[in-house]
Amino acid sequence: MTSSLHGQALNASRAAIREAMADHPVDEDSAELGELQEVNMEAQAEGIKTVFSDPKNFNVKHPLYSSWTLWFDSPLTKNRNLPQTPISAMPQTPLPQTPGVAAAQGWMEDIKRVISFDSVEEFWGLYNNIIPPSQLPQKANYYLFKEGIIPAWEDEANKNGGKWSIQLPKDKNRANVDKMWLYTMLAAIGETFDASLNNSDDPSAPPSSSLITGVIVSTRPQFYRLSIWTRLAPSASDEDNLRERIENVGRHFKTSVLGYPDSAKLAGPLATEVEFLSHKDSEKKGKAKKIIV
Repeated sequence: MTSSLHGQALNASRAAIREAMADHPVDEDSAELGELQEVNMEAQAEGIKTVFSDPKNFNVKHPLYSSWTLWFDSPLTKNRNLPQTPISAMPQTPLPQTPGVAAAQGWMEDIKRVISFDSVEEFWGLYNNIIPPSQLPQKANYYLFKEGIIPAWEDEANKNGGKWSIQLPKDKNRANVDKMWLYTMLAAIGETFDASLNNSDDPSAPPSSSLITGVIVSTRPQFYRLSIWTRLAPSASDEDNLRERIENVGRHFKTSVLGYPDSAKLAGPLATEVEFLSHKDSEKKGKAKKIIV
């Protein structure tokens, strides 16, 4: 699948070119500055290939704040004898040995670790070579989590957290879910969900520690579900700033990523509002208290 570039992608491409050319200073003594700048810029631009201009042969890389890993599972991955899975052929690596792996090992046997990446260009290379959610089989899931964190409640980074999620009817959202998932991934790897990322006065998390651990898209027979997992969840005894920080993540998800008005009511047949639930409360059938934005 080839992504269509919109304004943000084009701006990022131009920024990549400007940054790359900044590494080659102009020699002001060899010619007039204005003429030399013009010639050098054209010459340098010819050799610079961003992932936006050449998805397969790019030579400029820009590091992300964190490294990320894409995971995948579906009913097809549970059959070890299948010749292939519905994702592009990419090398897979063993599960990371995090403290929560042993507890989740049974469930993790059927999940496939697809690939890890740590740059903007590698993300787009991955995105351009996987099947979009709208074309996945029923009961399939993509999990995009920070490197070293497995997509399971039992992982140390997830066990005290929760998730924002929205459920969308398939028949009305098949044309939109791919864009929603792309924007969700971009917000995650770009660290825009958590506006308090660098707020050292926040007592609920270490300085520069994002609340976000991963994002998920799930396909079900009648609906899609998009989720954002956090490493912390507010409780009745928590300071107001953690709850506010969590709510800001959900509000950003609803308005800036999914594109709904802040006041929009989304619940309906097979649909939910943008809702937050802690992982611990998820185990309380019918007794959990949700945060809704």
